[in-house]
Amino acid sequence: MEEEIQIEDGLTLIRFQNDSSESFSAQHEIDAGLIQFHFGLKGNAFFLSSQDHCTLELKEEKSLILCNLQQQSLLKLKLSPNSWVISVIVSINKFHSLFSVQADYISILSPDRKKKKYYTEGNISPSMAVVLSQLFHYSLHPSLKNLYYKGKGYELLSLYFNKMEDPNAVQCPFLIDEDNVLKIKKAREILIANMAEPPRLQQLADEIGLNMKKLKIGFKQIYGDTVYGFLFDYKMDFALKLLDSGSYNVNEVGLKIGYSTGSHFIAGFKKKFSTTPKRYLMSINTHHKNSIAFID
Repeated sequence: MEEEIQIEDGLTLIRFQNDSSESFSAQHEIDAGLIQFHFGLKGNAFFLSSQDHCTLELKEEKSLILCNLQQQSLLKLKLSPNSWVISVIVSINKFHSLFSVQADYISILSPDRKKKKYYTEGNISPSMAVVLSQLFHYSLHPSLKNLYYKGKGYELLSLYFNKMEDPNAVQCPFLIDEDNVLKIKKAREILIANMAEPPRLQQLADEIGLNMKKLKIGFKQIYGDTVYGFLFDYKMDFALKLLDSGSYNVNEVGLKIGYSTGSHFIAGFKKKFSTTPKRYLMSINTHHKNSIAFID
């Protein structure tokens, strides 16, 4: 899946999310005067340069800046299975407006760099990982999406250039320890793998090696929701995909995501999507029939 969000003039955010078992490829025309920031949240990706005939790998929890301000280029991305990447594309004019006062501090703005093409690799800090995770896991009204992405995009750039980042400045002291962040990520994986019969909070906390208070605080901080709030949204999104496949009826989908009673699944689905599973299926079938009629 690829989602491009034009936040404002000179600032674009692109989410690449490949949850399949196959590689995913995408390409974008990059105009001259644009700086590319790529962040690998999960798995790995490869950037191919058509001009230089070289390949750059973006690994999990790594960042990559690509900069060629003098000429247009073609960005080619190959995303490995089960991999997530966030890309932020910024114009040099927008970038200069953000950092003009600190131009001496930001090496990209040096006169020598502006005339050259280059790339820089870096690590993703725990606080950056939190923001990246929040860009993939949020529950907001669609009308607020652009504002949310704008705030997170700016926050991500500021954290990237905060070279002297003080771990104690992170709002939640829990996140100072990267091991805790990894444990929370493991908790998410356990929930997804057992969504039909999820563990109780205490069981989950015991399995990842944290107390229940730290599990609740850490999960909310990283994923922007409670443990079971996140699981509910994930299950409903998964149910939507199963219905879209056309391979399962409503009761079968409910059972697959852990609802033994059809009425409970229907109520949950309606709470999330403001319609029932049956009506959603009917809308899919109607759209499909209309598409066939149009082709004929």
